Amino acid sequence: MSEDTGTSDTGRSGTARPLAGSTRSALLGAMFLMATSAIGPGFITQTTQFTAQLGAAFAFAILVSILVDVAIQMNVWRVVGVSGMRAHELANRVAPGAGWVLTALVVVGGLVFNIANVAGAGLGLNALFGLDTAIGGAISAVLAIAIFTIRRAGAALDRIVVVLGVLMIGLTAYVAVVSDPPVGDALRQTVLPDEISWLVITTLIGGTVGGYITYAGAHRMLDSGLSGPEHAGQVARSSVQGIVVTAVMRVLLFLAILGVVAGGVSLAGSENPTATAFEAAAGEVGLRLFGLILWAAAITSVIGAAYTSVSFLTSRTTPARTTNLITVGFIVLSTAVFLLAGAAPVTLLIFAGAFNGLILPIGFTILLWVAWRRRDLLGGYRYPRWLLATGVAGWLVTLFIGYQFVADNLGKL
Repeated sequence: MSEDTGTSDTGRSGTARPLAGSTRSALLGAMFLMATSAIGPGFITQTTQFTAQLGAAFAFAILVSILVDVAIQMNVWRVVGVSGMRAHELANRVAPGAGWVLTALVVVGGLVFNIANVAGAGLGLNALFGLDTAIGGAISAVLAIAIFTIRRAGAALDRIVVVLGVLMIGLTAYVAVVSDPPVGDALRQTVLPDEISWLVITTLIGGTVGGYITYAGAHRMLDSGLSGPEHAGQVARSSVQGIVVTAVMRVLLFLAILGVVAGGVSLAGSENPTATAFEAAAGEVGLRLFGLILWAAAITSVIGAAYTSVSFLTSRTTPARTTNLITVGFIVLSTAVFLLAGAAPVTLLIFAGAFNGLILPIGFTILLWVAWRRRDLLGGYRYPRWLLATGVAGWLVTLFIGYQFVADNLGKL
């Protein structure tokens, strides 16, 4: 979808020119694509389930996920942006065939996630209008498909994810205020939790950083035309801004649910626990707001999962029409599986997060190797040592968490 984002703003002298308006718009879209992909129905469902389970102690898992997000995304954006190559292309340059393995993992994880995203969109329209979940999911899928069939698909994607992202943050902030959460207790347990669950942390990281989400913003950034060593500073700033948007939404949603749980409302046994929490916080208005928030999170995640997964199956030279047709096919397949399988959305969302959390270290290992040893793939760029060290620290955390998950919880899944 790079045909409508303008050309690269790279001067022949190697210095960065001021960004064109179309490039700035696409870059803003890349930041929000990363954020809204991370804030999908999976994260909303996981936050509700785990806040009900751990209470304020879930703040520690939120903090860990944000720190890992910072370490990973800053490095992913920098390596992809400076090299001008997508993650699987870099992987194939490092070890022939590695890119196809990474592609298979990301696409399978993206498909599982997208089935759950369509289900989440159905749940959102059910809460908002009372529509049957299957019908709501199908309608949402049709809307997502429409975006990729219009002439300027890339520009439409950028505008939609920005508008819906801002809408989600604003509405969730309102519910977080009216639910009156115990902020002091949450702050204390952010660093001194009463309980630590490795399954929770693994699932949360997988649902907000792992799988296709790792590469959503970085690949969209390449389509904006922003790449090369001369744009390293702009790439770094954009990655941080996207992380900030994601972190704000995570914290607001956690506080909104925590206020309800701390107030004594039981979410156990509810078919849609997040809807129950929002209704308890703000009555009928809260229920409708939840529906709108969940639908916005789901539809942007449907778009993000399809776009990013297909970016691993294509290259930047693939004709836009071909790319869009494959993307439409991906959404159709996701929707068909959801409608035929009838899987419980909550179960599917939790599984998808855990799966992506386990495959996260694989692709990130390759990108860190490029940053450390393959300066030739970065156009001679001298990679900052502090950033590489941060990435290695995040990588070690993902390995440790994955080990703890396998050792302690595999038999429980």
